Amino acid sequence: MTTDSKTSCEVVWPNLQTRLKERFFRYAAIETQSKEASTEVPSNPGQWDLAKLLMQDLEELGLQDISLNDHCVVTAYLPSNLSDEAKGKVPAVGWVCHMDTVDVGLSPHVHPVFVPNYQGGDVCQNAEEQIYISAADHPELQDYIGQDLIVSDGRSVLGADNKAAITNIMCALEYLSQHPEFKHGDIYIAFVPDEEVGLRGVRKLDLAKFPVDFAYTIDCCALGEVVYETFNAGSASLTVKGITAHPMSSKNQLVNPLMVAVDFINLLNRAEMPEHTEGREGYIWVTEFHSDVLNCQVNMHIRDHNKAGYEAKKAYLQEALKITRLKHPKAVIDLQTEDVYSNIADALNDQNRQCLDNLYEALKQLDIPAKTIAMRGGTDGSYLSACGLPTPNYFTGALNFHSRCEFIPMQSIELSCLTTLKLMELAARQQ
Repeated sequence: MTTDSKTSCEVVWPNLQTRLKERFFRYAAIETQSKEASTEVPSNPGQWDLAKLLMQDLEELGLQDISLNDHCVVTAYLPSNLSDEAKGKVPAVGWVCHMDTVDVGLSPHVHPVFVPNYQGGDVCQNAEEQIYISAADHPELQDYIGQDLIVSDGRSVLGADNKAAITNIMCALEYLSQHPEFKHGDIYIAFVPDEEVGLRGVRKLDLAKFPVDFAYTIDCCALGEVVYETFNAGSASLTVKGITAHPMSSKNQLVNPLMVAVDFINLLNRAEMPEHTEGREGYIWVTEFHSDVLNCQVNMHIRDHNKAGYEAKKAYLQEALKITRLKHPKAVIDLQTEDVYSNIADALNDQNRQCLDNLYEALKQLDIPAKTIAMRGGTDGSYLSACGLPTPNYFTGALNFHSRCEFIPMQSIELSCLTTLKLMELAARQQ
């Protein structure tokens, strides 16, 4: 094992890294790239293939009540193996992982590459096409010299977001199936689609099939990272209908919807856009622009960790709408906003922080330095926490998500899996 800690969830499992590698390669091979433009959930039929494979694996590992709903959400249950007296005194704990991978314009087909004993320098992803991860551009690689890595072949993302989390959970369950002496309470699992396109899949999770006291997602980066602060997030869509006219008679008649939209965009604060913000600074991001001579649509993201700041940004857009309408009285201009997810931190209080306290205790017992970050994004736990189910997030160990330079250090994903087992162990002790 990669840690000197001697706790009970580290009974020797000498082939853990091998099992993690094998499962990851198996799951990564299934194309599950979600599609923003789709109105279906799941947005990609490949997620059905992964869901069915996971159901088979869950059955082999002895889980019960395995089900697949009409929106490709997989749920399963592993009953407590504690004494009858203890069962009702410990929390039921859940894990949620998303099955989709992100679409960033690269190939949807993932071909993982194993890099044994990385010794520094550039990482060759694809010798035939001469694709490398540059050590100069990615100095974080130097922290993993001497470790085995998994990378993509350079033509796609690796998909560790979030196949590494699925691998983690399935290996932890495999460990439990091989070690009946490992005591645990009730454990619930949910695999959901379409997280990358606005947390659509988790909204289709029937919480009656996920009756837990708290849950976890495993959906962030480097070793030790803990997330319980996420953005408050929303979307906005501006639509403009102009007036068409032939140029010979267009003066004082034609209303160009594209130019109306440009005037709206120019009212936004350039200092509060993603390219000029960091940390807990929020933003409005113009993400899409579609226009013809009659109609125009502008799509935007609204983000802020602070709830008041988030609401202020929505109000700012409404004020920009009023000004644009005054400037272009002949145009039909509308703005629709929608709340997408909330900050996990806003759902935590003194009564439900056990999930977070256990997470920090697990890292402490495993000698993993905790790195608490405010995520500039969201997780499925952002939605679940807003529903009253506190769901913090911890590391997969992978880095450079959403790029072809994504990679998994094997020691880090191993420690992530041990963190999962430790959380199961700690929950079972809380009587």
